[in-house]
Amino acid sequence: MLNVFSAPSASGVDAANLAMKELIIEASLANLNEVIDFINGELAHGGCPPELQTQIDLAVEEIFVNIVNYAYQPASGSVCIGIAVGEEAVIRIEDTGEPYNPLERSDPDLDKPLMERDIGGLGIFLVKKMMDKVDYMRIDNKNVLVMTKKISH
Repeated sequence: MLNVFSAPSASGVDAANLAMKELIIEASLANLNEVIDFINGELAHGGCPPELQTQIDLAVEEIFVNIVNYAYQPASGSVCIGIAVGEEAVIRIEDTGEPYNPLERSDPDLDKPLMERDIGGLGIFLVKKMMDKVDYMRIDNKNVLVMTKKISH
């Protein structure tokens, strides 16, 4: 199903001008492969190089798994994933779980010895490093995370 989102993309490009393919799926680890297959299909169709595809896959996996593990607990819910691929890949992930902005979490102190570091935060840190831009919005009782990665053609 094709859908057009109205919120701005992380790149500042008005996503209303980008047709985004959308997948709505139950937030379950059993659905992770379907999510990654969906993303990979769109990236391949858009000519995304394999090394960038791997980075995007890891970022999507991290966000999806966090939603599965934390957004709806102990209940469950759905996740809407939108993607548009042109000069950049724009991925929009939204859920109606507990309000949470992962970008507010401080980056882990990688200079500390491993056993002295706080637990958590490394995944979103890696997402921010792998993607060119990551934005969070709370819109209509939904967590909306938009990630952008420049695609070299």
